[in-house]
Amino acid sequence: MIPAPAQATVLTYPEEAVPTGLRRQVRALQEDAWPSSDEASAASLAPVHDPALRPVSMLLVAGDTVLAALDVLTKEITHAGRRWAAGGLSTVVTRPEARGRGHGGRLVSIAREAMAGQGLEVGLFTCDRPLQAFYDSAGWRRLPGAVLVGGTAESPFPSDWSAFDKVTMACFFTDGSRAAEPAFRNSRIALHPGRIDKLW
Repeated sequence: MIPAPAQATVLTYPEEAVPTGLRRQVRALQEDAWPSSDEASAASLAPVHDPALRPVSMLLVAGDTVLAALDVLTKEITHAGRRWAAGGLSTVVTRPEARGRGHGGRLVSIAREAMAGQGLEVGLFTCDRPLQAFYDSAGWRRLPGAVLVGGTAESPFPSDWSAFDKVTMACFFTDGSRAAEPAFRNSRIALHPGRIDKLW
């Protein structure tokens, strides 16, 4: 039986420090959502994110079962004439048999609160358009007209690429970033997280 959200606990680790048993479950969920192109990658328990982005894994766990998982990535970006401490969500997954019970939404909401508490100024990430309502329900908001430009400055990877149908979700955690929010709307935001994570 899948427990109610209130019966589960959120565990937080640097991505490379997730205990092996939990890590194996997280990788299985990630593989189910985004299958690797080769068997070696599919079987690997190695971290999937660029360590330069200081990945932190958040797991919603009941007993020894991972119900939902996500990673928070962070870096400084430059936008609207200044630097911002920015973070975003990546690899958000929920165990298939646990979907529809509020587990994923609870974890995404807790992650948003944790990001605000750790001194980040801006939260930014993209999601497929049909998932916007899910993130809205967890306290995130669509940033109208905003395009995240991932990849690198030399090899950009924009979220408005023709093969995508994505929206940019955001939270502004400080008075300064909230005042600057209009400058983030209808703009191209140079995220440039690198070649591994591309758009977080």
